Parts: sequence; C-alpha cells; structure tokens
Amino acid sequence: MEKTIHRPVDEIDKRWHLIDASGRVLGRLATEVTVLLRGKHKPIFSPHLDTGDFVVVINAEKVTLTGKKLKDKLYHRHSGYPGGLKTTTAEQMLKKHPTRVVEYAVRGMLPKTKLGDALFRKLKVYAGATHPHASQRPAPFVKKTVKEA
Repeated sequence: MEKTIHRPVDEIDKRWHLIDASGRVLGRLATEVTVLLRGKHKPIFSPHLDTGDFVVVINAEKVTLTGKKLKDKLYHRHSGYPGGLKTTTAEQMLKKHPTRVVEYAVRGMLPKTKLGDALFRKLKVYAGATHPHASQRPAPFVKKTVKEA
C-alpha cells in the first residue's frame, strides 16, 4: 500500500491570479475565487493545508446580482449593544463599499477556522481597474470550460 505524500508548506507553489469582476455574477465569481484561494485546482490539494494561490479581484463595483437581489439581499452588522442591529441592502453596499460585497461572498464560502482566516488574507479586492500588485505579475485567470478541457 502506498503512502500519501504531503509536500512541506514552503515547497507549495503560490501564484497570483487576476480576475476582472466587471459583468460577472457575484456568486459564480465567488466560487471561482474560493477554489483558487483553497487550492482545489491543484493536484496537491489537501483540506488541512494552505495550498492555494493569491487572488486579485478588480472592478468589484461592476459585479452583477441576478433577480431582485439588489433590493432584497440584506447585509447585517451588530454593534454589540441592545438595539444595535444595522441592516444594509446590496444596492447600498455596492454604492458605498463595493469591495465588501465580493469579500463577504468569498468569506462565506471559506472554512470558518484559522485556515479560513489565512486563506482570506490572500484575497485582494479593488473597486476600480487599478491595483498595487503589478510587481507580483498576476496572470489573468480564464476559467476553462468542459469543452476546452
């Protein structure tokens, strides 16, 4: 019987991906980003290790939501005091904090552990088309369809 080989964390190849969110549906974009962050696209994936890559998402302000989610989807936060619940619609959130919409969608799909926190730190989201990660040379990510593979 063969043993499963686990690579040391420092030997795992970490790449940078650039994803343009303009015109993309929020949930479908978030699942692609989550797969890249977790490393599920790599043959060396292990659920307990950080095998994922860095992801830079640009044009977060141009992400789309289907149906009536702009008006109906609600984001909640609480101050910790009685009566301190604040509620914001997705439309208001996209206008005021467009990066948080993508961040919250991706964060909800990551593990709720220390590993999930470490993976989330590798996500960089920007409202516009510019980003400060040019020196890392992020490669534009194009998802391969079933027909191409």
